[in-house]
Amino acid sequence: MASRQRGLALALLVTVQFVLVLDASIVNVALPSIGRALHFDQADLSWVGNAYTLAFGGFLLFGGRVADLAGRRRMFVAGIALFTAASLAGGLAPGAGALVGARAVQGLGAALVAPAEFSLIMTLFTDGPERNRALGLFGAILGGLLTDWLGWEAVLFVNVPIGAAAIALAPVLLPEARDRTVRGFDLLGAAAVTGGLALLVYTLVDANNAGWDSARTYLRGAGAVVLLVAFVAIEARVRHPLVPLGVFRSRSLRGGNLAAVLATMAVFPMFYVMTLYLQQVKGYGPIRAGLGQLPVAVTMAFGAGAGSRLVTRFGARAPLAAGLATVAAGLAWFARMSATGHYAVDVLGPALVMGIGGGLMFVSVTVAATAGASAEESGLASGLINTTQQVGGALGLAVVVAVSTAATRHSSARVPVVALTDGFQAGMLASAGAALVAALVALLLVPGRPADEPEGKPVTAPSPSRSEIGG
Repeated sequence: MASRQRGLALALLVTVQFVLVLDASIVNVALPSIGRALHFDQADLSWVGNAYTLAFGGFLLFGGRVADLAGRRRMFVAGIALFTAASLAGGLAPGAGALVGARAVQGLGAALVAPAEFSLIMTLFTDGPERNRALGLFGAILGGLLTDWLGWEAVLFVNVPIGAAAIALAPVLLPEARDRTVRGFDLLGAAAVTGGLALLVYTLVDANNAGWDSARTYLRGAGAVVLLVAFVAIEARVRHPLVPLGVFRSRSLRGGNLAAVLATMAVFPMFYVMTLYLQQVKGYGPIRAGLGQLPVAVTMAFGAGAGSRLVTRFGARAPLAAGLATVAAGLAWFARMSATGHYAVDVLGPALVMGIGGGLMFVSVTVAATAGASAEESGLASGLINTTQQVGGALGLAVVVAVSTAATRHSSARVPVVALTDGFQAGMLASAGAALVAALVALLLVPGRPADEPEGKPVTAPSPSRSEIGG
């Protein structure tokens, strides 16, 4: 491919990545406006984000296998078409159910796009962590501007013209490619894992309404466990598994992915709570709330830079545990938020702490989860860490929403914003606990340095997923 065409192809892929990242971060800022317009209950509002992340995480590995089999450019175009159509449907949604359904289809479209697009971007554009965090930072601002000026629908409509242009340009700029060694894909396994995770998250989100000790909650939870156990059984027997179980022979991969689930469970809900706290309790508008979240994105970039150097020198375990402990401290500080407090104390201070810890943590956990994979398994390991981060984010948000809703309902405060703050405090304490458990997992299960990784070897972490920057 000529140099000029490679440059144009890169511009197309980066633009698509911009849309996918922006779609995650931009919706957070619009959540209060969406809730008012479509009459979402506070406990159900998290499904605007969860529907996307669950579909994306559940089908990401499946999307990669389909792209290998059917052709990467073909699936790139099909995924963008699906994502764009769902964005339009979401912006036109007349009610809460229609919007959640559109967000789920968006996630499916993103899962078809991401495998081919990520591999090409990683080849042509190496500074993924810094670029993604910059896009997440920009998305927080743009989400506030669009919501304030044009209404919440604009955060979805903005995807439509970009998606249409990408569909037109992809056949011209991108070569077709497929893996001739792939003979089939695991549709049954994809259905089992996606259904199990979706049912598990729904069980957690709806437990406050159904009752934590109700038969409905127990049956849903049991159904989720059965589906996830069935997924493992399917992967052990199917000819072309979605996730070959042999990849988990690596101690680093096992520990890194478990730590990744817990880490994103801790960090992802912070952006949701911060948005609602700033707008519903402190009375910020969407633009001001978006700007209020920027310290996290900025300090994450600094933390990521420090993390790369520390992992190179010491291995992944110590920086990962230190980053998680720092995140836990920041979340515990944020849990001291007050309905009458000040931004500098209740938001800015903990945001700076969490940003540094989060940047350090995400670089370390990505390296830990991919360093132990063989050359043949490197693509699978990269896809697996992105999937576990998406799933961890969805599960964490479900837990925090459940805890916050229960605490708000049982608050003795008579002033609504104080009761809301009580709920947010409880949710952030739960997140801090998840971060501490993740730090313990890192210390116990992640090796200090893989045996084949010499000290001083440069660390190149794969591009982080959207859960790291608020989506």
